Amino acid sequence: MSTNTNTRIPPAPSPGRASPDEAGLRYDQGLWLLATAISTIALHWSKLPAWAGTLCAVLFAWHIRRLWYGASALPRWLLLPLTLAAAIGVRLSFGYFLGKTPGLVFLAILLGLKLLETRSVRDARVVMLMCLFFQFGLFFDDQSALSAAFALAAALVTLSAMVALADPVSAARERLKMSAILLAQGLPFMVVLFVLFPRASTPLWGIPNNAAVSGLSDSMSPGTVSGLILSDALAFTVEFNGPPPPPSERYWRGPVLGGFDGRTWRMTHGPMLDRPRYLPEGRRYAYRMILEPHNQHWLPVLDYPAGPVRGVSFTLDFQAMNHFPVGNRMQFEFSAFPATIAGGGESPRRLAMFRQLPSYGNPRTRALAATLKAETPEQTVERILAWLAEGRFTYTLQPPLLDEDSTDLFLFDTRMGFCEHFASAFVFLARAADVPARVVTGYQGGRINPVNETMTVRQSDAHAWTEVWLAGHGWVRVDPTALVAPQRIERGLEASLPERDMLPLLLQPKYLWLRKLRDRWEAMATGWNRGVIAYDNRRQHDLLKAVFGLDAVSLPVILGTSTIAIALLMAVLYYWAQRRRAQLDPLDQAWARFSAKLARHGLARAPSEGPMDYARRLAAARPANAAALTAICTDYAYLRYRPSVPREEHKEIYKLIHSITRLDLKKETSTPR
Repeated sequence: MSTNTNTRIPPAPSPGRASPDEAGLRYDQGLWLLATAISTIALHWSKLPAWAGTLCAVLFAWHIRRLWYGASALPRWLLLPLTLAAAIGVRLSFGYFLGKTPGLVFLAILLGLKLLETRSVRDARVVMLMCLFFQFGLFFDDQSALSAAFALAAALVTLSAMVALADPVSAARERLKMSAILLAQGLPFMVVLFVLFPRASTPLWGIPNNAAVSGLSDSMSPGTVSGLILSDALAFTVEFNGPPPPPSERYWRGPVLGGFDGRTWRMTHGPMLDRPRYLPEGRRYAYRMILEPHNQHWLPVLDYPAGPVRGVSFTLDFQAMNHFPVGNRMQFEFSAFPATIAGGGESPRRLAMFRQLPSYGNPRTRALAATLKAETPEQTVERILAWLAEGRFTYTLQPPLLDEDSTDLFLFDTRMGFCEHFASAFVFLARAADVPARVVTGYQGGRINPVNETMTVRQSDAHAWTEVWLAGHGWVRVDPTALVAPQRIERGLEASLPERDMLPLLLQPKYLWLRKLRDRWEAMATGWNRGVIAYDNRRQHDLLKAVFGLDAVSLPVILGTSTIAIALLMAVLYYWAQRRRAQLDPLDQAWARFSAKLARHGLARAPSEGPMDYARRLAAARPANAAALTAICTDYAYLRYRPSVPREEHKEIYKLIHSITRLDLKKETSTPR
């Protein structure tokens, strides 16, 4: 290996030379930048409108053309009209502009435009910062383990692109390896910040979430629940502290509908309480629920819930209401007492409200109610149920469409319906017979996952039933669907419908193997949700109380603990890096041996002395050995400070350093001061 210093040490930049940040991009750096943008946009591809996705693809293709043909960047005067056109397109597509989804779509287009105007390393760093924020935006709507894995993979590509900017001549494999090491070093800090950083009691971002989320609403009309049944999406997961309730008691109370306009049932509003107005009694079921986002305040709870529950209020209809819409996956802990007598002390005014019907419509049903009315409400309810049981009704997902007087058409003409038809007709008959009644919507059932013994409740478990008020018994559940399809309550939806082919895919018996795969995936997702997503400020305070033994954990305690933990981590990583470098870097080991050899001859190297300054001092002190000593110092500077030198070139300096032991380093002249 030559020892000519002119080919080893790069010249210093001249005053007129551009800084590294202003330097142009190499071809491979442009490719890494493109890979970063594509991997980031791919995370949100399903949320992009067709026109926005097509536009992003065109912008990326344009960038590839730039790289291939060396074309110039996008003219700056063209950026403003393109940006305005993108903003108008987003506004027209969503009907609004300020929101999570339209904001991310607009950012995706801006990312493509910024890619096209990138001219320098500084521009490339801006693109990477946009990509990192865009990757974080994935968690606005989905915090699942799969989303975290995808975001981590995109972050790895982004870090590799950053390494490509810092080390232009390194190989792709080395860039990926360095990025993986950086990610691994950051994981301990991520864990510390996750555990100790103050948790917000409300959603972190206040951007309105206008995205539609499937699920029950606060109203019900014919077809509302049956349309939801076709969805196999997860509604919530439940873990019981002990055996779960039997299927006949798995009624998950959602919106209670007391207002009726002749076709649609709606929620009635009233005061909020910290606990329901009844005394819980009977067997207690304690459970922890992880609820999927549905953008509503109401929570599906097992009848009958007890309070108080932190962050939750209760209505006079025993609904559990969260203090803010459930826009993200959340965890709640409840206790239920199915044997409770609920609503025994209802006021006459409220009972009158639950007897109200429109003054017009459904004359045949009103006439039927008059014939079924008995001396007591209990007898009236029994006669209505007996009439329905003998009516030869059909439980189906494809009932005929019902226009005006829908209850008359259902009871006397079509006799085909789903749970909302039976519940609506029963409440109409009961009210027409002067019995207080209301519709309750929610979920019925729940399947035990054999992998982790948790219960999963899906949108296909959506159900509607009724409650009637009886003196001395309060509100009593009556499920008219059980008269027509009793297997729906005991064995689930798939055992009660004749239209098996219309069921969600994984409810069909022939796809049992797919259901088993889903069980395993959902068991893993439940662990992730329980340990990561559901880690809120309450659980954080409980953990810190257990660690420090304090009755109350204040913000200064949390911040102080976080600072100490991060400082300790930095010290550990610094020690590890120094020790690893000393152990694993043969070049520095050889240089240390060389310096130690000369130190024994009175030529110790100062800590602040660079290799070339050291070479000049050694040459002056030992003229006879000047050539060999200068060669070693020059070669070390070349190998140490020039990136990506092949390892084969290191071997020569090892030989030179080894040859120093055979040199006569006796003092020939006085060492200049």
